Amino acid sequence: MSIPRIPIAEWVEALEFWLETNAEPLFDGIKLIIGATVNGMADLFNFLPALVMIGLFTILAFWIGRYRIAVFTLIGLLLILNLGYWEHTMETLALVLTASFISIVLGVPIGIICASNNKVQNVITPVLDFMQTMPAFVYLLPAVAFFSLGVVPGVVASVIFSIPPTIRLTNLGIRQVPSDLVEAADAFGSTPMQKLYKVQLPIAVPTIMAGINQTIMLSLSMVVIASMIGAQGVGADVFKYVTQAKTGQGFEAGLAVVVLAIILDRMTQNLVKKNKKG
Repeated sequence: MSIPRIPIAEWVEALEFWLETNAEPLFDGIKLIIGATVNGMADLFNFLPALVMIGLFTILAFWIGRYRIAVFTLIGLLLILNLGYWEHTMETLALVLTASFISIVLGVPIGIICASNNKVQNVITPVLDFMQTMPAFVYLLPAVAFFSLGVVPGVVASVIFSIPPTIRLTNLGIRQVPSDLVEAADAFGSTPMQKLYKVQLPIAVPTIMAGINQTIMLSLSMVVIASMIGAQGVGADVFKYVTQAKTGQGFEAGLAVVVLAIILDRMTQNLVKKNKKG
């Protein structure tokens, strides 16, 4: 006697159909906002001459991480410009920054709620485990179903894939605040909001920034996958050259992604170090 098959696929498709039918205005609004943000940011990055933008990024890198990261930023971005991937790299940067911003705006408050409520943490943790272990390609299916092809489903899939570190490390950072400091804040009559903003968050900032760093890196790792559903940028170049078996050009496009990843990683890491020194 065979055991009846659990119709998980049918349940998921029924939920997808219900959402498409009843939440279409919501998805249209999200699509409009995200699309305008990414395109506007990409247009802004490409509006100024490339050399001006390289100079601005180099100054920012020097302010954050001093001369070593500034020199690497200058050389790396000049290399990207020389290889002809500047415009596409700026499109990728706009996608990554948008996805990271959404992840931070959503992830930090969720992490704070998890830190203040064990029941919420017990519910959220399995969801985060699911999000981190599900193959990234699977996120493309509902993203395309709800937002069609283009950059928006790429951003949505990147947010789903990259938000867990921000939530986890925000939760961890607040929970690691020494209990004697929390008790002292309570003894002085601090409200929960005062305790959060004046004691817990300032101490937890380095841990939260580490989570944000991981979120940015995971967002960047999605750019090639997102290109499969119409997201533009240097990820689309990598995907095109891979399908055409053009090893050299694929390596050049991949190198642009690597340079951008290293710059973003070093900048966020140095922000954490500056906070600790402060």
